[in-house]
Amino acid sequence: MLLQPLPIHLPSGNLIADRRYAWARDLEAKGDLAAAADLLTQVLELAPTYASAWFALGEVREKLSDRGGAVVAFEKARVADPQDRHGAALHLIRLGAAPTRAMPEGYVRALFNGYAPAFDQALTQGLGYRAPELLLRAVQVACPGERMKFGSVLDLGCGTGLAGAAYRPFCDWLVGVDLSSAMLAQARTKGLYDRLVEGEVLGFLSEEAGAKAHYHLVLAADVFMYLDDLGPVLKAITPVLSGVVAFSVETYEGDGIILRDTLRYAHSAAHVRAALAAAELDLVSLDSAATRTEKGIAVPGLIVMARC
Repeated sequence: MLLQPLPIHLPSGNLIADRRYAWARDLEAKGDLAAAADLLTQVLELAPTYASAWFALGEVREKLSDRGGAVVAFEKARVADPQDRHGAALHLIRLGAAPTRAMPEGYVRALFNGYAPAFDQALTQGLGYRAPELLLRAVQVACPGERMKFGSVLDLGCGTGLAGAAYRPFCDWLVGVDLSSAMLAQARTKGLYDRLVEGEVLGFLSEEAGAKAHYHLVLAADVFMYLDDLGPVLKAITPVLSGVVAFSVETYEGDGIILRDTLRYAHSAAHVRAALAAAELDLVSLDSAATRTEKGIAVPGLIVMARC
């Protein structure tokens, strides 16, 4: 099983174009790719700024092995929707037509708003998700006995609270931040957090640093896969950290960063070490571990702990 992006449709405002778009998607689903591409081209003649149709055309052209045409369509989709809720920029990166960059906030927000209602079940039952468990174990090893108690914990990209549930017994004050309002709504029902904030991680950390906030543990479970370069976020953590940071990443045999076909970033161990050093954080542990499976295969990952 894969946790795939749910289809997003941004209506064009032209009823005929919207209906033809739906027909084109049906043709695509039935395997008639050439007809789907032709119909989408007609749709775009009716509605030239129809972001969803451009994105669909990019997907169909890629399936037809028309890389150049796919690149043009994905670029048009990105321009048509400045929020890039379809994630067209990521497909351009994947196709080698654009450099790696941070994921569009609009895409990440739309992605997890769509996931939220079934997120916990999909991860724990469908993907064997265990990042919170592995991170908790790493922290317990580094902070044995009476030291396994934190005054304040910050859960970055807290989602529905799966990591928060693991750490709640070990802290006095638990704060969660996430881009997705729907994920936060699920987290609120669990009653785990003392404070929940809707926002982007780097912006939130900057505000917390300005407010002189300090956390004894900063946690990021299955979050950094949606960031490219880890340097900025680790540097932003340092001013608010008075203890340890623990996080998970997906990894690969290489030296830098790659965007996987799942549209999640994988970070090499070398990149993680360099980003920690640049942030003036001391590495405590870096262990290989899979935090999830995809199609029954363990996804290579790293469980990382560092301290200021």
